[in-house]
Amino acid sequence: MKANALRRSMNLWPPLLFSGIRIRRISNDFRAVDVELRERFYNKNYVGCHFGGSLFAMTDPFWMLMVMRNLDRSYTVWDRSAEIEFLRPGRGTVSANFRLTDEDLDDIRANTGAEGDVYLCSFPVEIVNSDGDPVARVTKTLHIRRKPDTRSRIGG
Repeated sequence: MKANALRRSMNLWPPLLFSGIRIRRISNDFRAVDVELRERFYNKNYVGCHFGGSLFAMTDPFWMLMVMRNLDRSYTVWDRSAEIEFLRPGRGTVSANFRLTDEDLDDIRANTGAEGDVYLCSFPVEIVNSDGDPVARVTKTLHIRRKPDTRSRIGG
């Protein structure tokens, strides 16, 4: 699926749609994703800030999708764990910008060897308010390894 079609379909996916999360951009090479969450009555918590679950949900699928789309089919990529640190109350429109670099991909390839080594790779992203101030920091850890039938073919 092309990036723009994936963006449109994910914007209609109920967990994102009904949380008020909107994917603004997915680059054609799947190395950049920009997401925003506008403040609405249905995504505020008891004290009038963004609900923490909505802040977390706006970061959930993207690192895994980006890595999967930038590695070949000889890799298995799964979400392993996640951590969120709330830094200040989130109000108004907040956003997160994901960027996957050549160095990230080189690091993954270097650490997933012919023996099927599992590589736990962590990717941080900051959620910022409209002034650019950090609201939360989310770190996703991915479980990455070569599929069993491709492990002996590395480098060849």
